[in-house]
Amino acid sequence: MSDTLALRGTLEGHSNWVTAIATTSENPDMILSASRDKTIIVWQLTRDETNYGVPRKALTGHNHFVQDVVISSDGQFALSASWDKTLRLWDLNTGTTTRRFVGHEKDVLSVSFSPDNRQIVSGSRDKTIKLWNTLGECKFNIQEDGHSEWVSCVRFSPNPSNPVIVSCGWDKLVKDSITMLWDLNEGKHLYSLDAGDIINALVFSPNRYWLCAATSSYIRIWDLETKVVVDDLTAAYENQRDNKKDQHQCISLAWSPDGTTLFAGYTDNKIRVWQVTRV
Repeated sequence: MSDTLALRGTLEGHSNWVTAIATTSENPDMILSASRDKTIIVWQLTRDETNYGVPRKALTGHNHFVQDVVISSDGQFALSASWDKTLRLWDLNTGTTTRRFVGHEKDVLSVSFSPDNRQIVSGSRDKTIKLWNTLGECKFNIQEDGHSEWVSCVRFSPNPSNPVIVSCGWDKLVKDSITMLWDLNEGKHLYSLDAGDIINALVFSPNRYWLCAATSSYIRIWDLETKVVVDDLTAAYENQRDNKKDQHQCISLAWSPDGTTLFAGYTDNKIRVWQVTRV
C-alpha cells in the first residue's frame, strides 16, 4: 500500500492567476486565495462531488495584483501583499480592511505574521524587508547587508522564543529546476532534488515526509526519506496553447492543516484540489 494523490475538484471564482493560497487549522472548512484580479476570495469548502467549495466573500481594496496572502494563527485576520505597494490587514469576520501598511516604494511580493501575530514582515521589489507592528507602523527597515535585488519571499520561523526571519530574493536570478535541502543546525547542504523544470513554489506536507514542487509542467512530489518521486500531478486545461512558453501552470500551493488535501493555484485562474489516496 502506498499513498498518491487524485484530483478531487476545482474552485472557480477568480478572473486572473491564483498567486497564493492560505489555510488555517482554526477553520478547516475555509481557505483564502489571492489573485492577479486584485481580490482575495474567502472560500467555504463544501467538498461536494460537483463543486469542492463556494466563494463566500471577496476582499476588495487593492488596486493592483495581490501577490501573497497569509492567515493569523487565531484564524481571525488575513494579511495581503500587493503590487500597489501596500499591505492590508483584513478582519475575516467582516471582510473589511482594518489597516493599510504604506511605506514600500515598489510592489510588495511577500508577507508573514510572527507566531504571536504581533509583528509583520514584508518583502518588496524595492529590495527592502520591513518589520511592522499591527498598527501599520514600520518599526525596522532591513537594507544594510541585505538583498541586492527583489525580495521575493519572507517568512517568520515558527519559534516565538527565537524570532528569526528568513528571506530569499532574485540576487542571483536562479530559475532552475533544483531544490536544495539544508541542515540549519550544521549549516550544511544535505542533498539536492531535480524537479526537471522551473520551480514556481515549494511546500512541505504537514504530516508526511513529502516535499511538493509546483513547476511549469506539473506538481512533483518527493518522499524525502527515500528521495523518490511519489507522483507528478498534471492537470487538463481548456484552451491549452501549443507553445510551451504560453502553457498554463501551477504557481501556488498550500496543504490543508491535516495534510490530506493539496490546494494548487494555476494561471488558468482555477484552484485544483488534490486528495491523498491509498493505492
